[in-house]
Amino acid sequence: MKTTIYISRHSEPYKPKFCNSNDNLQLQNEKQLLTPEGERRAKILSEIDELKDIDVVISSNYIRAMSTAKYIAEKNNKDLYVIDDFGERKFGINTWDELPDNFGDLQLEDENYKMPNGESRKEVTKRMLNALNKVLEECEGKKIAIVSHGTAMSFLFMNWCDVKASNKGEWARILTFNNKDFFDGNFFAPELFKLEFEDKKLINIENIKINYGVEYE
Repeated sequence: MKTTIYISRHSEPYKPKFCNSNDNLQLQNEKQLLTPEGERRAKILSEIDELKDIDVVISSNYIRAMSTAKYIAEKNNKDLYVIDDFGERKFGINTWDELPDNFGDLQLEDENYKMPNGESRKEVTKRMLNALNKVLEECEGKKIAIVSHGTAMSFLFMNWCDVKASNKGEWARILTFNNKDFFDGNFFAPELFKLEFEDKKLINIENIKINYGVEYE
């Protein structure tokens, strides 16, 4: 039985300055809203033909992800389900100064590398894959939309894909599935992928480019 999962990075986030806040960096990250432009793009995303007749809509617990997914849920007249395990990779730091300049490369080169209170690539991949497999078990044969996060999605894809160097930046890597490059590593907000599973086995993955009326970043 075929199951189709559309997984998207959230739309453009608004990054406020937290002054005199008791929230740690993780909570600050989770609370990021969408910019007005992000809201506009999220609405455009929800209106594309690929996301018509969605059976199930899922989001991480981050506000920017839920704020993106709400448009897909509303367009398809569906409830929005929140699954924490589709959240972004946790840095585990108190200040950005604690993060090494080459942190992204270190995590890509060593799946176990992490900050003392953060998550490794291996740990993120495991929780993302576990969450996805549960969705496949419970929603087999359906058309599902999930809104997640760029790094977490990359780590998930690396479970199935070959990885090559990219000139798009420190975090960027070209991803290849079945000997076909399907993503250049340049994440937009939002960025959509279509994953097709046959009897819970991934058989195809493609990057669906959408015209938001602005240049890709």
